[in-house]
Amino acid sequence: RLSCIRNNIWLASCGVLSSGLAVLSSFGLMLFCGVPFVVTVANAPFLILGVGVDDMFIMIASWEQSSRKKEKSNVKSPLAETYAEAALSVTITTLTDVLAFFIGTWTAFPSVRSFCLYTGTAFVFCYVYTMTFFGAVLVLNHKREQGNRHWLTCMPVGVGEDQAENSCLYRACCIGSCSRQPSQPEGEHPMSVFFKKYYGPFVTNQWIKVLVVLLYGAYLGGSVYGCTQIREGIDLRNLANDDSYVIPYYDDDEKYFSTYGPRVMVVITESVDYWNETVRLGIESCAQNLE
Repeated sequence: RLSCIRNNIWLASCGVLSSGLAVLSSFGLMLFCGVPFVVTVANAPFLILGVGVDDMFIMIASWEQSSRKKEKSNVKSPLAETYAEAALSVTITTLTDVLAFFIGTWTAFPSVRSFCLYTGTAFVFCYVYTMTFFGAVLVLNHKREQGNRHWLTCMPVGVGEDQAENSCLYRACCIGSCSRQPSQPEGEHPMSVFFKKYYGPFVTNQWIKVLVVLLYGAYLGGSVYGCTQIREGIDLRNLANDDSYVIPYYDDDEKYFSTYGPRVMVVITESVDYWNETVRLGIESCAQNLE
């Protein structure tokens, strides 16, 4: 925001900090419990950051709408309305994410199990910090705005004062602009105005609805076709623990034998009398014919 009072840079930074605290808490708890840390777990913070920032935007948007409706001096009412609207969305998304990752702990691959444990626990902590830590930050930011304080220095912003004798830097930090005019209260956010006055009526137009349905049908058809072109494949090296004996095996296999192509294996599915010399000669003859 351009307003020196309603700028929410610190609020957004605390939302990112909340996600970081969730990662630290989950990783610390899992390491304390002895869950092995594998290389795939290093991707978990990016997932948590995405979900945490999304929850932060939901909370801020609900707070902005609630605070405009309610009395400025009363912080309890808009905060309660914010939780009533935003907490449901945040809770549902968190439950689905946690359920998806904890189901992944049933896999037989230890590395995938560790990744799902770390990430699922991080989602739980992310939810807790969003509902507690970030809610408290919303209240503190509201009190700063009520005190007419600058977003960066938290110094009171002068209104209607003659600041001609002060420097431009002082006026920027304590008044909100280098001009000698006092800061004016900011109206509705431009992004909200765009979606309300322009994007909403455009999308609800009858011909645009038909176009959207056609585009979605083309997208769905392309997606189905793309699914038929998917080829399965996985690097088994990434599914092993870092200290597993499988790691050097796959490294050596890639280094020395990757030029020979895939292995060909023969499986005998019936019971064979290996003690019988005739049977053994027959098996050797079969292998030679295959070669």
